[in-house]
Amino acid sequence: GQAVAEHEIGEVIIQEGVLTKERINAAVAEPVVYTMDRYVVGGFYRVHADRGTDESLSVPGASYVPLAFEQGTQLPQPGAKPGASVPNRFYMYGVIGRLAMLAAAYELEATDPNAETYE
Repeated sequence: GQAVAEHEIGEVIIQEGVLTKERINAAVAEPVVYTMDRYVVGGFYRVHADRGTDESLSVPGASYVPLAFEQGTQLPQPGAKPGASVPNRFYMYGVIGRLAMLAAAYELEATDPNAETYE
């Protein structure tokens, strides 16, 4: 057999999955947003017809659907009944994306608060 080099593992990253309730044409879909600085600049849905809500959709067979600006890009009109407007998913996903960036920044700061450059 082949010799296997042993390496000590010094750090690990634990990524928790978040279940999705989104569906496109009955297929499980998860939103992905792109950010630059603190701005959400675009996004898409990752869709997979053969996967469940608790499985990774980032596997062969996945398809991608643009996260479009729908009719609900502005705030609900004053006086409108709650829930009468189309949900502005781009806004909701943007808020979650910005919170994720903030959390990641805190985690980076906690790992090495005096770091000037990252290799």
